[in-house]
Amino acid sequence: MERDDIIEYSLDAHHSEEEGRKIRKKIWTVTLLLAIVTAIEVTLGAYWKEWFDASAWGTIKLLYVVLTLVKAGYIVAVFMHLGDERRNIRNIILLPYILFILYLLFIAIWESNYVHRMLELFQ
Repeated sequence: MERDDIIEYSLDAHHSEEEGRKIRKKIWTVTLLLAIVTAIEVTLGAYWKEWFDASAWGTIKLLYVVLTLVKAGYIVAVFMHLGDERRNIRNIILLPYILFILYLLFIAIWESNYVHRMLELFQ
């Protein structure tokens, strides 16, 4: 009986060197894209007060949320292999999450407007 802990699984990949190059290129592309988006988010969070005035804070927050959602979507598409699925299956999986996020945004905006109106009413 052959021991399982001494088998080199990487030798049993069954793909050509060209296919291996494509896989490595995709890994580096994903790593670079996620690193760039993360660097933009961190830089924006660290230096927004020095680069922009206080009136741009709403735009900064919106940009930060959009960048985070882009990064999350890319992670789901690549690492969870959702990008390789058919469009209908992607929509079935992603549509409930998109609707839930839109619902949360609606509730957040609706309640913040209500609180703002109540504060104005009682001042």
